[in-house]
Order: sequence, then C-alpha cells, then structure tokens
Amino acid sequence: MDKQTSSVYLGLGTNLGDRESNLRQAIQRLEQINGIDLQEISDLYETSPVGYLNQPPFYNMVVRIITTLSPRSLLEQVLEVEKELKRVRTVRFGPRNIDIDILLYEERLVDEVDLKIPHPRMVERGFVLIPLLEIAGDLWIPGTNKTITEWLKQLPPTQKIKRLNKKFLLLKQI
Repeated sequence: MDKQTSSVYLGLGTNLGDRESNLRQAIQRLEQINGIDLQEISDLYETSPVGYLNQPPFYNMVVRIITTLSPRSLLEQVLEVEKELKRVRTVRFGPRNIDIDILLYEERLVDEVDLKIPHPRMVERGFVLIPLLEIAGDLWIPGTNKTITEWLKQLPPTQKIKRLNKKFLLLKQI
C-alpha cells in the first residue's frame, strides 16, 4: 500500500560563498532523500537582508515537493541537508551558506517548539511570498485568512527583491 503524499513548499536561501552552487547542492541533496519528489522550482531572486542588515544580499527561491514524510521527519531531513552543506548558526537572521525552511505543508497547522507550519515569518517576507506566488498561485495561507497577494500588499517598500530568471540555469545544472 502506498504512503499518503503531501504537497509541501520549501523556501531556500543563501548569502555566503557561491550562492547558485549552494542552492543547486541543496536541491540535489533534497532530491536524494527517499520520500521527496521535486515538482516545481521558482525563479531565483536576489534580495536584501531582513532583520540583521549588516550582511551580503541573499539568493532566494521556493520549491514545491511531494513527500511521504511527516512534517517532523521532513524537518529532520532538511536540518540534515543544512548540516551536510556546513550550515553554521551563529547570528539569528545572519549570514548563512544555506537555509531551508518548511513554508507550507498542505493546509496543515503545526505549532511545536521547534516546528511551526506555516512558517511564522513567511508573511513578512517578500523573498518568500513572491517566489511562492510564482509557483503556487494565490494560495490562502492556512491560519491567516489571507492570500499571498493580500500579504504582499502589506509588506513595507524597503524589501528589495530582484528576479534573476535563472530557474532554467539551475535546472540544467542539477
């Protein structure tokens, strides 16, 4: 009997080292995990930092996967990918060579100490909402009673987001 599958959106970001390579490696490792099937990938976006501002700009993207993993198991796998890619956590919201966040897991709401779905700060971040809108359409964000577009309209104009249109370059090199 087949396991139940779920559609999940992951946010990926990097601002240290070879940013494109960091994202390619993260996607390659995610695809190697049993129970994860990559479905869609957004364009690549260069974005200004949010929160801790004294750091280089980020490359951000969103991917949609189909998974048989539970939210907890998926989190464990994502953290393992970050560890394999030498993610170091020093400054909160600080520079990083890779960051992988579970944004949405179907329409589920998860509220655990170390796992919150939808991602609690995604509605404050254009670098998540814009690529998410690109591949997901104007979804309702579970638990918020608002769509992606409605959240985008509430963002401050200070978030700088530039579409790089490198999706196909990334896909060819994966």
